[in-house]
Amino acid sequence: MRITDLMIQETMIMDLQATTKDEAIDELIASLNRSGRINDPVLFKEMIYKREAESSTGIGGGIAMPHAKTTAVNEPTVVFAKSRKGLDFEALDDQPAHVFFMIAAPEGAGNTHLRTLAALSRLLIDSDFISQLMSTDTPAEVSALFDAKQAEAAEKEVAKEKAKAEKAANAASGSTSNQQQNTSGVIVGNANSEDFVVAVTACPTGIAHTFMAEDALKKKAQEMGINIRVETNGSEGAQNVLTADEIARAKGVIVAADKNVEMARFDGKPVLQRPVSDGIRKSEELIRKAVNGDAPIYHSQGGNAKEDGANTGKISVGSKIYKDLMNGISHMLPFVVGGGILLAISFLIEQLAGEDNPLFQLLQTIGGGTGAFHFLIPVLAGFIAMSIGDRPALMPGMVGGLMAVNSNAGFLGGLAAGFLAGYVVIGLRKLFKGLPKAIDGLKPILLYPVFGLLIVGAISFYVFDPIFGSLNTWLVDALGNLGTGNAVLLGLLLGGMMSIDMGGPFNKAAYTFAIGVFTSSGNTDGAWMAAVMAGGMVPPLAIALATTFFKSKFTEQERKSGLTNYVLGFSFITEGAIPFAAADPLRVLTSCILGSAVAGGLTQLWSINVPAPHGGIFVAALANHALLFLLAVAIGSVISGLILGLWKKSPTLVK
Repeated sequence: MRITDLMIQETMIMDLQATTKDEAIDELIASLNRSGRINDPVLFKEMIYKREAESSTGIGGGIAMPHAKTTAVNEPTVVFAKSRKGLDFEALDDQPAHVFFMIAAPEGAGNTHLRTLAALSRLLIDSDFISQLMSTDTPAEVSALFDAKQAEAAEKEVAKEKAKAEKAANAASGSTSNQQQNTSGVIVGNANSEDFVVAVTACPTGIAHTFMAEDALKKKAQEMGINIRVETNGSEGAQNVLTADEIARAKGVIVAADKNVEMARFDGKPVLQRPVSDGIRKSEELIRKAVNGDAPIYHSQGGNAKEDGANTGKISVGSKIYKDLMNGISHMLPFVVGGGILLAISFLIEQLAGEDNPLFQLLQTIGGGTGAFHFLIPVLAGFIAMSIGDRPALMPGMVGGLMAVNSNAGFLGGLAAGFLAGYVVIGLRKLFKGLPKAIDGLKPILLYPVFGLLIVGAISFYVFDPIFGSLNTWLVDALGNLGTGNAVLLGLLLGGMMSIDMGGPFNKAAYTFAIGVFTSSGNTDGAWMAAVMAGGMVPPLAIALATTFFKSKFTEQERKSGLTNYVLGFSFITEGAIPFAAADPLRVLTSCILGSAVAGGLTQLWSINVPAPHGGIFVAALANHALLFLLAVAIGSVISGLILGLWKKSPTLVK
C-alpha cells in the first residue's frame, strides 16, 4: 500500500493558521472531521491529548506527529500540514514545529495499514526529505514526493535483499562482506566490529514513535560502525524479536519504550531504560553508553534497573503517583464489576425466592464479602505497591490491604498500605545494596519478603488500625447521641458519610449505626436505613450519569465502566465508584458527598422508612413511600452527577 493511500489530498493543510499547539490540534482534527474520516471528534481529541500527556509528539527537527488509535476513526488517515512560521508544539528539542502529520488509526486497523504507517514514520528520520516537503506548494506535490520516496525505498529494499542473498552465497564459499544490510530483523553495522548491542523500541499506540526510534538507532549505529539489532513493539505486536543468543552476546541493551516490554530476558545485562523519544533524538548517546557498558545491571527478580541508578527519564511526581494508582485501579476493576453484578442479581433472586434459595446464597458467596469483594482493597494495594517497587512489593502490599479491610481502614487505608509497601521495598533495596554479591540471590526470596511484610504489617497494625478503628468507634457514638436531634440533619449526615470513603470507616460507621438501630428497634426505625441506603446509592449512579452526559470529561474506558455503575448504584453497591474516587478523590468525593447528603436528608424530610438492610432498588417497593425514596435517590444522583460533570477537568486539558 502506498503512503498516499492514507495521506489523502483533501485533508492536507498547506498553510496551517494555528499559532499554538492546541489550535494546531483543533485545525488538524477539523480537517479529519470535514472529510468524514472520524465519527467522534470529541473522543478523538481526547485520545490525542491522552497520548500527548504521556510524552510530546513534537519529536524535534521541526516535526510533530500527534496520533491516536481509537474507535472514533472510520478509516486510517494521515493529515499532512505545514506551518511556514512554525509554532511551539512542546517539541523535545524546544524548537518550533513546521511539518505536521496527524495519524488517525481505527481500533481494528489492518496489518497493511499499520505497516504503511510504520513506513511513513521511518521516512521522517530523513532531514533532507523534510526539507523537500517544506518546499512543496500543493497537495499534489506532496503526494508526488511521497510516492517517489516510497518507490526509492522499495528499490533499495530489493537491492538489500539481493545483497543479502549474495552475502549468504559468499559466506558459503568462505568469503565475507564488510557491511551487513539494514533490513528488518538483520543486524546493522560493521560485520568486523566486535561492538554489538540490542534494542527494543515501543510507544503506547505503536504506530509512529516505535518505528522512528528503530530507524534512528539503526542509522546511527551504521554511522558509528556498531552492530545493532532492534526489536519493535508496535500495533502488530513484537516484531524481529531478539533471540537469547543475541541478548547474551550484546554488550548492552537499550529499551527505548513508553510502555511495558518483556524485561526478564535481560537479567544480568547492562540495560538503559529511556523514553522512546530518546531513541529518536539521542540515539548516538544511547548506543555509545550501551557499547561501553555504561548502564545499570538489570535484575529481573530482585527489582529493576532503578536499583542501580538507572536513568529512566524525567517524570513528574504527580504523573508517577497517578501511574501507580492506575495500576492498582485497573487490576481492581474486574473484581468490582464481576462481584457487583453477581451481587445485584442475588438481590433480585432474594426478592423473588427468599434468602434460603441456593442460587441466592451461591451468588452472595461468590460476589460478596467472602468472594470477589473481599479482594478489592488487597488487589488495589498490592498492585499500587508493585507499580512502585516491582514484584517484591506485591505481597506486602496485598497483606497491608487485607489488614485495612479487617481493621475497617477501608479503601483509604488500602491506598496508604499500597504506597507504603512500594516505597518500603525501594528503601530495602537501598539498604541492602551494599551486601556481598554472593548473597544477592537471597534478596528477592528472603530479605524483601520478610522485612517488607514485617515493616508494612507493623505500620498497618500499629498506625492504620488504631487510627481508623478509633475514628469508627467515635463516629458511631457521636451518631447515637445525635439520634434525638433533628432528623433531617442526621439524615444529611448519614447520607453524606456513605460517600466519604465508600466502604471505609465513615461508610461503615453510618451503616453500622443504621443497622444497630434497625435490629434493636424493629422496622419503625427503618428511617435511618432509608438515609444510608439512599446515600450509598448516589455515588455509583452519579458516576454513571456523569460519564453518560459529560462524555468529553472521561476517557473511553471510564465511560464503559460508568455504564456498569447504573447496575451497581441501583443495587446499593457504593464500591462501584471507588475506582473513580481513587483516580480523582477531590472532585469525585466532594460531588458524591453533597448529593448523598441531600438524598439522605430528603428521606427524613419525607419520613421515609425502608424495612430492609440492603437491596437498593430491589427493596424500594417495601418502603412506606417507595416513589419518594426513588425520587430522593434521583435528586441526589443528579446533583452529584452535575457537580462532577461540570467540575471535572477534561482529559484534553491534561498536558
